[in-house]
Amino acid sequence: MSNKNRIVSEVETMIAPIIDSMGMELVDVEWKQQSGNWNLCIYIDKPGGITLDDCEAVTYELSDLLDRSDLINHKYMLEVSSPGLERPLKKKEDFERFTGNSVYIITGEPIQEQKKFKGKLKGIDEEGCIVIQKDKKAKETKIPFDKIQQANLRYEPEGKNKKGGMK
Repeated sequence: MSNKNRIVSEVETMIAPIIDSMGMELVDVEWKQQSGNWNLCIYIDKPGGITLDDCEAVTYELSDLLDRSDLINHKYMLEVSSPGLERPLKKKEDFERFTGNSVYIITGEPIQEQKKFKGKLKGIDEEGCIVIQKDKKAKETKIPFDKIQQANLRYEPEGKNKKGGMK
């Protein structure tokens, strides 16, 4: 496991119970370098959405804990925010929760000769495959959960057709 992945894994393990106790969900953790600076990005969510006060409260709870843990031994910026409209889908529970929404999925290896899929999330079948449908006329595509490299919700503004005009 790379140092980057180790840090993300250990941070997730450390902070998930705290965020959960605050009535929120830990969606994702990123450890990345931007413009020469290291950033620890924590993405949180809750029913009804995240507010600035939620981000401030989580930052307050986590900053001392992370400093005391000495897990990261150099200067970094802690960022706590909402995952946004196109939030990542990481766990099977995410795919169940967001059934009916539009998704974008990238697989690590081709499935039906493609690696990129867009469509309506239909849920998870009895074999644990993620089921999506490209459009109302297309048949469903099953994607094994363990083949998913990346998955996100897709934001589609209401009232717009595929060419970008109003309905």
